[in-house]
Amino acid sequence: MSVPDAAVAVQAPDAGITPVGRLLPAMFASNVSAFIGLLTPLQVLMTLHLTRIAGPGAAAAFGIITGFGALAALIASPLGGRISDRTAARFGRRRTWILTGAIAGSATVLGMAFTTEVWQMALLWCGTQALFNFQLAATSALMADQVPERRRGTASGLLGLSAAVGPLVGVAAVSAVSDPFLQWIVTAVAATGLAVVSVLMLRDRQHPRPEGEASLGVVELLKSFWLNPWKHPAFGWAWLVRFLVFAAVASSTYNAFFLMDRFDVSPEEVPASVLVLTLLNVVALALTAVIAGPLSDRVQRQKPFAAGAGVAAAIALALMAIATDMWFVYAASALLGIAIGLVGSVDLALCVRVLPNKENAGKDLGVINMAGLLPQSIVPFVAPVFLALGGYALLYVVLGIAALIGALAVLRIPEIGREGDPRFAAITRTSASAA
Repeated sequence: MSVPDAAVAVQAPDAGITPVGRLLPAMFASNVSAFIGLLTPLQVLMTLHLTRIAGPGAAAAFGIITGFGALAALIASPLGGRISDRTAARFGRRRTWILTGAIAGSATVLGMAFTTEVWQMALLWCGTQALFNFQLAATSALMADQVPERRRGTASGLLGLSAAVGPLVGVAAVSAVSDPFLQWIVTAVAATGLAVVSVLMLRDRQHPRPEGEASLGVVELLKSFWLNPWKHPAFGWAWLVRFLVFAAVASSTYNAFFLMDRFDVSPEEVPASVLVLTLLNVVALALTAVIAGPLSDRVQRQKPFAAGAGVAAAIALALMAIATDMWFVYAASALLGIAIGLVGSVDLALCVRVLPNKENAGKDLGVINMAGLLPQSIVPFVAPVFLALGGYALLYVVLGIAALIGALAVLRIPEIGREGDPRFAAITRTSASAA
């Protein structure tokens, strides 16, 4: 008995969809690649390099450089999402930017090894942030493109885990190498290699531009930075939750300076000390994410995990504020890992659920990513004020309060299955052209 051609077409697998067994590891590898390139310099290499070239002004220079770098990331993330949405390359709209972002970003990382002035490092760090955030935006968009809804908690947990595995791999690798220049090389090679592995595992069909669709102009690109939270309230609350919780997480960028200031850790001992904190953070994060992600899929609940993340982050920062010996710091690092694991297990899945239009997933998730990137810019700029007024204790208390407010903001987002409940913020949809 013959089967009609139409039925065969329906039953045939989509050549542009990656099997989940390959898709999730590929997304994980891409994110780890980007976080090796971004967080290894941020947590270790930049501190050490600035200590050599800026001397006593290293801490102030670090704040300025990371602030401008985060601003570059803030601009690049929605642009990268919008551009990948509209990319018609045969290599695929997401794969193209995963590979391009990683290779070019790794080149700028390597370039920082040759800098002799703070302004040079600032310029290259802005390039690094922009390029790797193109990669992250394209990877995040795969959640809406290809991940089945029933597996999004698991996928979100894996991507949350990657934010800790990346620096763990990077810090461990550079700690095994004594030569400063080789440390930069190791970071760049690791970031590029994992991106190559990722694109080899992914399927990503070509998306030709629809007939009649205008090319991206300045106005269209500027629209990439905004999505009206009053028209899309659930999206707005999800954005705010991410911003406040990630403000608390941004405290970890000051770990090296905190250890040198409060516990007199020498610059030579910083990589090993940061590695210990990173290990504790990653172990706690990994255990939390691998349990919480699948569990959220099973129980079909996301809000308890996101709210718990805010509370855990606040307690972690309270411990840092009162730390009198390293055991407080170790406990805080582990608890912050639990917080990241909890929010990572549901955050991206929750954000995809409230997207106004999945055809513009790259752009809209780029706007969401801005909520995670803004704290990286704002915290370094405002931290010197709090450090001058009350030292690290005041800084950590303020960030802890932000995390608690984030936990409360979660309550405004409708839970899975309650999207139309008038007690919560509405999830609204738009056409692709309107978005």
